[in-house]
Amino acid sequence: MAELDVVTGAFSYTGRHIAEALLAQGRRVRTLTRRADASHPLSDRVEVAPLTFDDSLGESLNSADTLYNTYWVRFERGTTTFDGAVDNTRRLFDAAKRAGVRRIVHVSVANADASSPFPYFRGKAQTEDALRNVEIPYAIVRPTLVFGPDDILVNNIAWGLRHVPIFLVVGDGRSLVQPISVRDTASVCVDAGAREDDVTLDAAGPDRWAYEDFVRMIGRTIGARARIRHSSTRLALAAARIAGTFVRDVVVTRDELGALEAGLLVSHESPLGTERFEPWLVEHTDVLGRRYTSELGRNFR
Repeated sequence: MAELDVVTGAFSYTGRHIAEALLAQGRRVRTLTRRADASHPLSDRVEVAPLTFDDSLGESLNSADTLYNTYWVRFERGTTTFDGAVDNTRRLFDAAKRAGVRRIVHVSVANADASSPFPYFRGKAQTEDALRNVEIPYAIVRPTLVFGPDDILVNNIAWGLRHVPIFLVVGDGRSLVQPISVRDTASVCVDAGAREDDVTLDAAGPDRWAYEDFVRMIGRTIGARARIRHSSTRLALAAARIAGTFVRDVVVTRDELGALEAGLLVSHESPLGTERFEPWLVEHTDVLGRRYTSELGRNFR
């Protein structure tokens, strides 16, 4: 029987592509998920177990060779907090150790830092430390800005460029972004799972742009007519809150804008991704940004 790997969130975004890459290698996959989805393309190809951070975790991880963890939260809302996500991640790693999992591959974020002013990046650093302390061979994969089918960030930039008359760029727009495709991200994760050593890797694509140039490239390629203007963080957040009332979502957070301005969406290592953003953008011009993708709809409601 083929080796069994466990992937958190195989019915979601990055987890789906990791699961597909493992299945292509002939491995068995079990997903830990908060909600089963019988209509998902992978539903009849993977085993399904609940992602509940209690004593049942150990049973869900039994017989697994490698755990690929994509679990995290984009922002705090209600009882969902970064501290809670860190605690849940620790429980997951501890359960993996008790279940005898050989290796953990943990998806973090580029420039995770325990002293960061941004809770998202501080929390990610805390989960990395938790993994280093659990005494299981590990790989930490740190993506920059992930793009691909069904993504939220790039799609919603395109949606804004298509549907609003003025698109606001915070500050001078010169902060860099270095996108990596979700397929390359999954490939980096699966390759890291096959290793034996403890390793921390950035997952970044081959090209960088100033954020304003990145936005203008998207707008130009999809034929959008929104005027791009610079703004303060305060004005951009106010505009995002207004837009959020119409789309019933959190469009962007203060920390996300701050991280962008601080240059945290790039890597300082040699890029491991090979898929270029601009050809992908051209290929998906007809569908990108046609419909808004809701974070609340996907992960909270």
